[in-house]
Amino acid sequence: MWGRRSIAATRRAAIAIAVRPKPCRPSPSFLSSLSTSSTSSSPRVRPRFNLKPASRLNLISTRYCSAEARMMASADRDILPDVAKPINYHVSLFDLQLGGSWGYKGLLKIDTKITRATKEIVLNSKEIEVQDAVVFGKDGSELAKTTEITYDKTSERVSLKFSQEVSPSDVVLSINFTGTMNNAMAGFYRSKYTPVGEPGADTPKDGDTYYMLSTQFESCDARRAFPCFDEPNLKATFDFEVEIPKGQTALSNMPVIAEREGSHSGLKFVTFEKTPVMSTYLLAWAIGDFEYVEAMTQRKYQGKSIPVRVYTTRGLKEQARFALECAHQTVDYFSEIFEIEYPLPKADLLAVHEFAMGAMENWGLVTYRTTAVLFDEGKSDNRYKNRIAYVVAHELAHQWFGNLVTMDWWNELWLNEGFATWVGWLAVDHFHPDWNVWSQFVAEGVQQAFHLDSLRASHPIEVPVRNALEVDQIFDHISYLKGSSVIRMLSVHLGRETFLRGVADYLKSHAYGNATTNDLWSALSKASGQDVHAFMDPWIRKIGFPVVTVAEEPGQISVQQNRFLSTGDAKPEEDETTWWIPLGIKSGEKLASVDTRALTQKSDNVSGVGEDGFYKINKDLAGFYRTNYPPARLEKLGKSLALLSTEDKIGLLGDAAALAVSGEGTTPALLALLEGFKGETDYLVWSQVSSTLGNLRSVFSQNEAVADGLKKFTKQLVAPSAEQIGWEFKANDDYLTVQLRKLLIAMAGGSGHESIVAEAKRRFDLWATGQDKSAIHTNLRSAIFTLNVSEGGRKEYEAVKEEYLRTDSVDGKEICLAAMGRTKDAALVKDYLDFVFSDKVAIQDMHSGAVALAANSKVRHLLWEYIQSNWTFVESQLSSNNVVFERFVRMGLSKFADHRIGDEIAAFFKTKNTGAYERALVIISDNIRTNASYKERDEALVLEWLRAHGYA
Repeated sequence: MWGRRSIAATRRAAIAIAVRPKPCRPSPSFLSSLSTSSTSSSPRVRPRFNLKPASRLNLISTRYCSAEARMMASADRDILPDVAKPINYHVSLFDLQLGGSWGYKGLLKIDTKITRATKEIVLNSKEIEVQDAVVFGKDGSELAKTTEITYDKTSERVSLKFSQEVSPSDVVLSINFTGTMNNAMAGFYRSKYTPVGEPGADTPKDGDTYYMLSTQFESCDARRAFPCFDEPNLKATFDFEVEIPKGQTALSNMPVIAEREGSHSGLKFVTFEKTPVMSTYLLAWAIGDFEYVEAMTQRKYQGKSIPVRVYTTRGLKEQARFALECAHQTVDYFSEIFEIEYPLPKADLLAVHEFAMGAMENWGLVTYRTTAVLFDEGKSDNRYKNRIAYVVAHELAHQWFGNLVTMDWWNELWLNEGFATWVGWLAVDHFHPDWNVWSQFVAEGVQQAFHLDSLRASHPIEVPVRNALEVDQIFDHISYLKGSSVIRMLSVHLGRETFLRGVADYLKSHAYGNATTNDLWSALSKASGQDVHAFMDPWIRKIGFPVVTVAEEPGQISVQQNRFLSTGDAKPEEDETTWWIPLGIKSGEKLASVDTRALTQKSDNVSGVGEDGFYKINKDLAGFYRTNYPPARLEKLGKSLALLSTEDKIGLLGDAAALAVSGEGTTPALLALLEGFKGETDYLVWSQVSSTLGNLRSVFSQNEAVADGLKKFTKQLVAPSAEQIGWEFKANDDYLTVQLRKLLIAMAGGSGHESIVAEAKRRFDLWATGQDKSAIHTNLRSAIFTLNVSEGGRKEYEAVKEEYLRTDSVDGKEICLAAMGRTKDAALVKDYLDFVFSDKVAIQDMHSGAVALAANSKVRHLLWEYIQSNWTFVESQLSSNNVVFERFVRMGLSKFADHRIGDEIAAFFKTKNTGAYERALVIISDNIRTNASYKERDEALVLEWLRAHGYA
């Protein structure tokens, strides 16, 4: 999945690593039975399902996880009783009420292995009503009926008690049940949308609102659609069928195998092929007024190409062309580098109108929010191409890493998400080398991971999860971005070719089963001839990351590692980890020489470089650590930026900013370093400059003299570049030039550059009055809307609000909503928040309002006041989806730099039910404490520096 996010247990567990269960693996006989492909000289798995699939798949599903492993796991996991193991589900849904109650009926038949005599079977179930359950023998004979059905809403389980004992055997568990197609973006749910053009007559409709239906099961919401054994290592195969109106289209993981008449005229049953062995969270289906664009893979799979399709609701399919181009090429690319052919007979992507995440990797039917898969050439911001290419690649990587081989339990979520993040960027770099995405990854991914991991509220990459219901809150920057950052560090150290060879071996060894972090390290150790376990385990299983402090002497430097905390006050007991740190020292006149040694103890000396030479540590920021140079060295590096790579510049700035916050560096030293970037031409470096200045202006925003000085500093820094790049886009502008123009205009306008503000107002007026609707270039909507709302009043705000309501641009609503939140008028802030919580804004986008106001330092306190005054209403609007709820609270309240407000927040939530966002509150507290301490310590120093240099 891309883009996700009680938990007191998780927080406590972040200090210690739980006992690890024995890994579950597919049988050696299965692995040896996998044939090889003739399309490559490398051996490849050929997991196709038309060669006696049932026998192969059922064999694996019955033995992928031993009773011994389940017993060991139960010591540190709250899991289902091991009395029953699923082998195959047959799910049949019918009598769907497409409007009104939105209810449906279901018949579930689970081929089940009973492992010991029992009169009770427990499954996961949420918001499902079970009418009855019967156990049949394989010969069809009735063995037992339910005498009692009970529910545990807290653990989301249903207990089926039977009239007589069922002996150990292979049985069929038959369950009749009813459920609801909810509107919570979880389980089997409905999404409302405004049709483009005339919708089909059978399209689900309630009043004037049209709907499509789809599923979102990760991590624990398959149980919200049907009763099931909803744990990742209880894999099984699935047969699925659904009754729908004849004019509608049904999709699922596998191709349609048959259609037949439904229970009434106008209805049909659609039946799909059996899936491979997989976890419940990967099952998916969708129903709607769909159309699609299609491409065939260039690569042949068992002698023929595979169809790759992007489905949309009617009228939008042409906006799926770019995603389609990315998708079919990426399927082939991953088949090549993973040395395993794409294992399904089709690859579908689906645009879903209401979606809490960015996307979800359901095997064979990947679902996306619309802005992550649709691009309207000429109407969409060019930045969305970058987003689409990455998100498509990330989810397709999961078809192997996560779907074919699944983490054994949720504590190893990072195995799925960290790897998919890294390899997603690898694919984008392969297809778009001109985008320089590894620098983007360093500027965006690595820096965000650093930020969260520098808080005491962080957790290890591999975090113990006792109860699966806790897992939503670790879909965060640690699992995704720190996970991918350490994978990047390891791949650089081992060499990309060696690393990918080890990954391919790992996938082959554990295909259709579950695996652990240790299994990946073993495969990489074998491929590289190095003990990967030894040097990577602290990175995965310990909290935090180090700062390497450098001291210089003639002819040598000393380096020392310590845990880095944003508060700069790590206690001895928090600083016990010794990380393996690749130093990557570039030295020499042009930094042409690279020393690849690693720091493997708390401190060491490095000869050959020192105060009399030129050097830079952590080449291209490949290592996941901060570097603290002596002030004179930092100044020297700041004057030699032409010798540094883009990644080196980003890292230098990021380190200096973080060290200023922690007190191990100073803000005056950071400002002096920033001055050296006045002539910079690289978009991604400017992106880091922008985020660094944005944080400074946010933290010191309440001191008017400092705020004005930093605004002037920003204007003088950015003005030459902004004036040089200008407003006009050229036909031959490359992607990075387009992004640079947008960023520089936004930065200059936001710092009060008079001519740029005036030009932004002129263009906005032409557009708003209808004199010239083309006055605002597509790629400048965000900058111009934001500047005019920020500098203007109700007229400008209402114009952007009106654009939000009428735009048919796929990205237009996101852009408008973000811009509206930059108003400085208290009355408009109130209107804005009422609007955010109205039915005009989809639940999936409500957090955008919190993000916009949190970044608006003049009025962010009004967001906090609104939350307090309207809590019952806010809670009612957000509580239907915990991911959105957590995101809104965390993103809306983390920017304050005032201990008093931090105390207010803690006191306010003390009496609330915070299960959905308890961890977010700890992050908020850490952020506010960090910001407030930083402000108190450096405020006077910053003002003194700004005055001394003519900015204040």
